[in-house]
Amino acid sequence: MTSAANASNTIDTQHQTSSAHSNAVIDKSGSALKLYLVTDRVMCQKLGLIETVCEAIDGGVTFVQLRDKQADDEQLYQMACELKEAIAGRVPLVINDKVHIAKKANLDGAHIGQGDLSVTEARQILGPDAWLGLSINTLSQLQHAHDHHLNQLDYFGLGPVFATDTKPNHARPLSISGLDNLAQASLLPTVAIGGIHLNNARKVYQTHCDGIAVVSAICASDQPKLAAQNLLQQHFLAQ
Repeated sequence: MTSAANASNTIDTQHQTSSAHSNAVIDKSGSALKLYLVTDRVMCQKLGLIETVCEAIDGGVTFVQLRDKQADDEQLYQMACELKEAIAGRVPLVINDKVHIAKKANLDGAHIGQGDLSVTEARQILGPDAWLGLSINTLSQLQHAHDHHLNQLDYFGLGPVFATDTKPNHARPLSISGLDNLAQASLLPTVAIGGIHLNNARKVYQTHCDGIAVVSAICASDQPKLAAQNLLQQHFLAQ
């Protein structure tokens, strides 16, 4: 084999290894959802999105969802690629709603809501191994997902638990008891989202949910690593 062919083969092998690493399934059990960060670029302005997320992972964040409703597809793709490189496979990285960008950027998966493309379409785009989460607010939505998409989904995002300014026009808050009812009924791992911060995280961790998802509790913090550590302390205290 020529040196040029050897070089080409080396590059191809490195690309395949890199691609496989970026989509490696770290852990699809509920423990992967213990501390789930949903990004907000505006809230992250002080340190920047990349530094905020990386510091939060250093503090114990176990899962990251890239969410930016203001960015266009090209901007979101660039953010996804930069964030993926910075995270370097330490935790799963998924994107909110934009399943085609998750596929293009070779992310670990996507999270979709009730009003987005169907679960079946999302799974077809992402392939069989990627993470796919679905937002749930009612028992009827949960039952429908159980009946029609159980083998296509990996987890449910349950919420909003409390009222939140992060997502305008959100559904009626579940409250702790409503959240626990959904979590107990779920056949898949669950992560609670909506208005969760340091002062109420322990109550949420005391439910049957596998984890909590936060936005401002980390993104708006001057010390994302410490914010993540403090939230995980609430998990420890809830046991």
